[in-house]
Amino acid sequence: MLAEARRWLGTKGRPNALTRAYAARNGDEYADTAWCDIAITEWARRSGNASAVLPAGDRAYTVWHAQDFQKAGRWHTGTTAEVDKAKPGDIVFFDWGATNSIDAIDHVGIVEKNLGGGRLQTIEANTGDACLRRVRASSVIAGYGRPNYAAAASKWMEDMVKDLPLLKKGATGEHVQTLRALLLARSHPEIGPVEGKFDDKVVAAVKAVQRWGGVTADGEVGPKTWPVLLRVHK
Repeated sequence: MLAEARRWLGTKGRPNALTRAYAARNGDEYADTAWCDIAITEWARRSGNASAVLPAGDRAYTVWHAQDFQKAGRWHTGTTAEVDKAKPGDIVFFDWGATNSIDAIDHVGIVEKNLGGGRLQTIEANTGDACLRRVRASSVIAGYGRPNYAAAASKWMEDMVKDLPLLKKGATGEHVQTLRALLLARSHPEIGPVEGKFDDKVVAAVKAVQRWGGVTADGEVGPKTWPVLLRVHK
């Protein structure tokens, strides 16, 4: 999400690619009037984080977006103590009237860094009609929403592996080569080169990875095992 937001730093004026994409998808002819939350929506969609950042769907109106986080139980009010707990990737909402009222929210951005002392470094669109970094204090922060990025990542992984086949001993082909490459990346050189079939050495290596990942160690690679193979190995 942050990587996508950084890509748009320096974008100026409207209409722009973000507002045009939002308008085309939602049929909103007024999408250019205030594009701070449109940018959040587009960054979420383009980075695969829509389910986390947009709990009730696309938003262009900051008040409704903040209310979505509140209804989801993922809202933190803008006191200095709470702002000091904000994390990179949180969606932060501002009230220039210096209240913590959701109904008074004027603007939105994404937290890039917590500077402490109630200050956040943010990336914001439609700030001076551009996408820029800002430093904001808790006095103008109405609150922030904490996206459920872990759930979004899990859904992304499920979607990615749903079309992958069930592989068993004796299988051959492109997907077996992918499997063997993943096993080699997980320090199982005993299986040999990437080219090859699903043999006994692969079965043993798969079982070892399954035990590490906490799934049934049956030596077969299906919807429970593919995500383990693709998980970052620490």
